[in-house]
Amino acid sequence: MAKKEYIYATGKRKSSIARVNIIPGTGKITVNKKDMNEMFTLDTLKAIILKPFNVANMMEKYDVEATVHGGGFAGQAGAIAHGIAKALATTDPEVRTILKRNGLLTRDSRVKERRKYGLKKARKAPQFSKR
Repeated sequence: MAKKEYIYATGKRKSSIARVNIIPGTGKITVNKKDMNEMFTLDTLKAIILKPFNVANMMEKYDVEATVHGGGFAGQAGAIAHGIAKALATTDPEVRTILKRNGLLTRDSRVKERRKYGLKKARKAPQFSKR
């Protein structure tokens, strides 16, 4: 049997779930079979995705193949970053401590609050009238 040449991890953020494979390579990032630049046009979202590599000083050591679904662009970018961080953490114990110290291995559990009856949104009430 051939040795597994990729590292797999799952990242989550809001309602987005990303399945991430990192493969030793040149730093190419593919999201849903498209280039990262094609999928995410905002520089802030690209920076979020690349943050685990920047923190771990592994910018061009791995290629990333990610499949992401659910949520919007910001949630998807966060999910991919979480998956990349989890995958990088398995490569080396020192990298794991660096990523953990920067809070990249912790899932950001903030999600949209449910709407309550009698209110317009989760917490926004209709205008109060005294008379």
